[in-house]
Amino acid sequence: MTLDFRRPGTSPRRWAIAATAFAFFATMVGTTLPTALYSIYSARLSFSSLTVTVLFAVYALGVVFALLVFGRLSDQIGRRPVLLIALGCAAVSAVLFMLPPSLGLLIVARVISGFSAGFMSGAGTAAVIDLFPAARRSAGGMLAIAVNSGGLGVGNLLGGLVASFSASPLRVPFAIHLGLVVLAAAGLWLLTPRPGRQPGVRWRIQRLRVPAEIRGAFVRGVLAAGVAFSVSGVLTAVTALFLAEDLGVRNHWLAGLIVFLIFSTMALGQLAAGRVAPHRAIVGGCAGLVLAGVLLAVALGVVVLTPLVIAAVVLGVSGGFCLNGALATTVEQVPQEHRGEVSSAFFASLYVLLACPAIGVGLLGTAIGLRESGLVFAIVVAVLAVLVGAAQLRAGRRR
Repeated sequence: MTLDFRRPGTSPRRWAIAATAFAFFATMVGTTLPTALYSIYSARLSFSSLTVTVLFAVYALGVVFALLVFGRLSDQIGRRPVLLIALGCAAVSAVLFMLPPSLGLLIVARVISGFSAGFMSGAGTAAVIDLFPAARRSAGGMLAIAVNSGGLGVGNLLGGLVASFSASPLRVPFAIHLGLVVLAAAGLWLLTPRPGRQPGVRWRIQRLRVPAEIRGAFVRGVLAAGVAFSVSGVLTAVTALFLAEDLGVRNHWLAGLIVFLIFSTMALGQLAAGRVAPHRAIVGGCAGLVLAGVLLAVALGVVVLTPLVIAAVVLGVSGGFCLNGALATTVEQVPQEHRGEVSSAFFASLYVLLACPAIGVGLLGTAIGLRESGLVFAIVVAVLAVLVGAAQLRAGRRR
């Protein structure tokens, strides 16, 4: 069957957009499924807070590895093959998580889950944007962020709900995810165009180049979105432990709900940011990140749940503004043949900023305590958000 994707209103295009977006969503669901389960793993396998943050960090490093080694692959062989590779990695990860848990197995499963996110983040973002006509490219960027953030949020919530009400909390969530992945692969295979063969594919670490004309915007966008990602990463890694050990709350669904709030409101934030000029969206997002850092410090300092929930919402909305503005000033500004490369460079940078703070909080937590290390982190986040917002404001005035 030959699909005509040249006309913007055709049904084949709509089906292709839906299939690609769902594949993106299904992959990202699996990357956060273990979040609400970390307290269970910690109890059964005697994990420390450092071990939990390392488990989270190896996932992020897996993402970065896939982006660095294969970041340009979708520009060379087409988007669909890379998306199918991402789904294959997601399926393998789900199967590994369903096996009897051990630390080594969890590390391998998390790394492979990181590979799936790495393949999908760069190629998936570029694929969704490609399917929109030039006049609606910003809508493609917003959809890519929405399914990315939505998948991350639903994974947290699904893991928490199943852990609370299932007799097999460490298997059922991943069985559900495996079903979503199979469905997504079928949709991609049937509803998206097959790329032609292209010579010159190089299977080696490739330098992800950013065009000179957007480098300043790229650095500011990565730092703004990276601050939001770093806070999201730390909360994803330690929320379940904080609730259980400091607040005495052992409802797994609550841990999943708090992180779900971050990513679901991030999707809402990026939709709202679509009505704002990109540089203003970044400035406003940074201001919100300062407030989120203050609220997080209050929650950790006083050991109260309510500021933590509010911080999650403020963080999500602010992060959505930063992500939308960053993508609009970077990935959406380059030609299609370089979009996968720039998208991969963007997300590789974000995931480095996601992994390093999580490891740092875990290491510092072994010395002064998890809650105290979180306080230090919250203060650093607020300061960084002020600096990045000020830099973006100056850049906007120069323009």
